Amino acid sequence: MTVLPCRLGAPRPGWMRAADVVVIGSGIAGLTTVLHLRRALPAARVLLVTKAHLDAGSTRWAQGGIAAALAAEDSPDDHLADTLVAGVGLCDEDAARVLVRDGPARVRELAELGARFDRTTDGSFALTREGGHLRNRIIHAGGDATGLEVERALITAVRADESIEVIEHALVLDLLLDSDGRAAGATLHVLGEGSRDGVGAVTAGAVVLATGGMGQIFASTTNPGVSTGDGVALALRAGAVVADLEFVQFHPTALWLPPSRPGAVAELLGGQQPLVSEAMRGEGAVLVDAAGERVMAGVHRLADLAPRDVVAKQMSRVMAAQGVDHLFLDARGLGAATIERRFPSITARCRSAGIDPVARPIPVAPAAHYASGGVRTDLWGRTSVAGLYACGEVACTGVHGANRLASNSLLEGLVFAARIAEHLAGTAPGGRHRVAIPAAPVVGRGSGLTDPAERAELARAMTDGAGVLRSADSLRATAKVLAGLGDLRVSGATVTAGPPAWEMTNLRTVATALAAAAASRTETRGSHWREDFGERDDEHWLGRILTRLNPEGELIVDVEPMRGSR
Repeated sequence: MTVLPCRLGAPRPGWMRAADVVVIGSGIAGLTTVLHLRRALPAARVLLVTKAHLDAGSTRWAQGGIAAALAAEDSPDDHLADTLVAGVGLCDEDAARVLVRDGPARVRELAELGARFDRTTDGSFALTREGGHLRNRIIHAGGDATGLEVERALITAVRADESIEVIEHALVLDLLLDSDGRAAGATLHVLGEGSRDGVGAVTAGAVVLATGGMGQIFASTTNPGVSTGDGVALALRAGAVVADLEFVQFHPTALWLPPSRPGAVAELLGGQQPLVSEAMRGEGAVLVDAAGERVMAGVHRLADLAPRDVVAKQMSRVMAAQGVDHLFLDARGLGAATIERRFPSITARCRSAGIDPVARPIPVAPAAHYASGGVRTDLWGRTSVAGLYACGEVACTGVHGANRLASNSLLEGLVFAARIAEHLAGTAPGGRHRVAIPAAPVVGRGSGLTDPAERAELARAMTDGAGVLRSADSLRATAKVLAGLGDLRVSGATVTAGPPAWEMTNLRTVATALAAAAASRTETRGSHWREDFGERDDEHWLGRILTRLNPEGELIVDVEPMRGSR
């Protein structure tokens, strides 16, 4: 059995800071949580910490938009129905109902805050469709720059509030627990903050994880470099329950660039694959192979607007059959004016890589995009560890089930951030809990930190064995590689504590948990595709896979049936 560290090896904190609530992460979930906390608890000390700059997370890269039932012909019930279909039987219907019910108000609230969404000539929101939606309900900004505009508006509001303390360049390490086992803060490593340089500790009455995703465990991802699964790994080390990790959504249309000549865009993004928004297919672009043959024709009733898992699987099948590493998205039928007006960011990125979408099809391939699973929460964002909350991609609220419906992710961050603040306002968290700072890392029987030099090997193993295509053999091979990465006792090597080793250890922790969950679910469902169990199996697998670490660092995997299932 693989044994994982229950605490990161790190120096003792050299500085301390106290708050009532600490929010970790500065994407849409973290920023919205902080703003709602300031309104709900105006006297509270709220501290926002973020791994890099305030604007360095995944939110800014969200192109398509935010899904909400804003049109007169739409309704929350219609939005719920599409969400449940995409989730393939595993959505928590209560959570999904909260999402679609509260969503329109949260979007209007964001517009009132200053987010400049695209409008029609009569001033109403301009709405479009994406895969899996039967109505036009995607609100967008700047054509295809929704995340950037949302982030701008939220950061502007946070910076305008002098009562919000912000610490940038802060990598979260581990949760602090009080004598009752309640979350009481976190340890951090901060770069370039003067007296707060190095490892420190923040004590707080409540901790909110909004740390984003884990896409960097794969070799090809649309996630930024900061998405190393830090929040999920921290939660596991603290004993929290994590759910649905096997359901990783691969976006069908990441811009494919030749490995030998990645081009200016790849250099700009530091290895992050540029996204070609699903909204482009919503406007009429189609997937084709090199011969111009339609890829999705006859595969699904929605053709190119089928749910993302369906599209990614079909693309993978075609690529494997033809022996190619990419296909094409043909948007030429939209016309130059529409392409340049509706998708200016995508057009600019393509052209910087030598590809003009007006003149020729865009080379695309699936890439890891979104984790539907994460730290398990209830309808108020509470995790299984008292005082620890989670919101956004790091969380598993249950709204996505086995496959996230397009553009429900930004909405989830908005809705559940507000609910966390509402819940905390009713519990009045205090930041004066007595907490003992551990003198040394607790690593169970494991070897502690993982060598960051092996990061590329981890990503290759995950892509080859736990990517779009999975089987018992491939997952077994991946698990073997992951287990070997953590065992440095044979060579006697040591790993220097620091951000590269901490991130690598987080990557190995979440990758190991994901591979174990994927091996346990012997069926194909949503974004989890088993080549050796190619059908959905409601009789045996209509339930969630839960993972946690025991005090010895052993990964425990359980299955929890859905309510009403056998």
